[in-house]
Amino acid sequence: MRFFSPVFNGLVRSFSMRRGKNPGNGDDGREAAETMAKDAKKNDMILRSSGFVNVDGSNNLASVFSRRGRKGVNQDCAIVWEGFGCQEDMLFCGIFDGHGPWGHFVAKKVRESMPSSLLCHWQETLARMSLDPDMDLESDEKHQRFHIWKHSYLKTCAAVDHELEQHPKIDSFYSGTTALTIVRQGDIIYVANIGDSRAVLATNSDYGTLVPIQLTVDFKPNLPQEAERIIQCKGRIFCLDDEPGVPRVWLPNEESPGLAMSRAFGDYCIKDYGLISVPGVTQRHITNKDQFIVLATDGVWDVVSNEEAIQIVSSTADKAKAAKCLAEFAARAWKKKRKGIATDDISAICLFFHWSPLSQLEVSLVSALK
Repeated sequence: MRFFSPVFNGLVRSFSMRRGKNPGNGDDGREAAETMAKDAKKNDMILRSSGFVNVDGSNNLASVFSRRGRKGVNQDCAIVWEGFGCQEDMLFCGIFDGHGPWGHFVAKKVRESMPSSLLCHWQETLARMSLDPDMDLESDEKHQRFHIWKHSYLKTCAAVDHELEQHPKIDSFYSGTTALTIVRQGDIIYVANIGDSRAVLATNSDYGTLVPIQLTVDFKPNLPQEAERIIQCKGRIFCLDDEPGVPRVWLPNEESPGLAMSRAFGDYCIKDYGLISVPGVTQRHITNKDQFIVLATDGVWDVVSNEEAIQIVSSTADKAKAAKCLAEFAARAWKKKRKGIATDDISAICLFFHWSPLSQLEVSLVSALK
């Protein structure tokens, strides 16, 4: 006999009960997901600007901060959604880095569309699996969960990129955005990355020291697998004379668009020449050794090492301000390490595991006594 775990059944029920529809219908699922998003925003469970999220009863604390660089309007944006999909043990985080003349609009549109689209495709996948007589989640639930999330992410990113291309008011032909998102479901995190933002986990080693574990690949054009795809599609990769260490993607016969990443939403001028919007999807089991995860745009990682990032975050007494401290450190590092180069937009999300208000109070008291 086949069974779904409570969290699987809970999502399907939440879709059908909220809208009075049968789960599995794409339009109904999308409508229900958008309704959930509106309810979560109204109840202060969604954060779309700098600040922090700490919902009563949750073990999560998320600190968010975004700082405009010196290139014009801030094209970074972020989202944290506690209670994702009306599930108490789920959370969605995303950070987006726009580029091009319409990049800030593209990034915000993807931030708006991606969570509800992901919920919709997850619900559809669950409903389809529930009707599969050969599927037995009890036999290998961890593997099946990952398969569900990966399939949902792939469908979501393809759908979001297609919708963006058809959008009547946003010109994405020479503009785009990266997207780094995670879903925490109980003690598992699912990470999906498109572009060159990065997720770094801080965990305690066997010797008691805090060490970084990079969870994502920076999808740059010079990576062997990325370069091979781009070249096979007739795209070109080279660095500008004044940026010898920054490989970029170019059209076959034009000096544009010069993208510093190999995966992105939008940028349809070069989608036929090797740029893709397919995410790299991975999972990790959270243990008591894992303390927090940092999601940040390349404005941070271009000047801050993984080790520096986790030390800054861990040493910040007020964890609600951790993302701001990291961003300010990165801004100072730009002035020292990148003299003469305009500071990039800088954004970060710091998601703390095993969180409790008491632990923050203890840290504050210790700091006050020093």
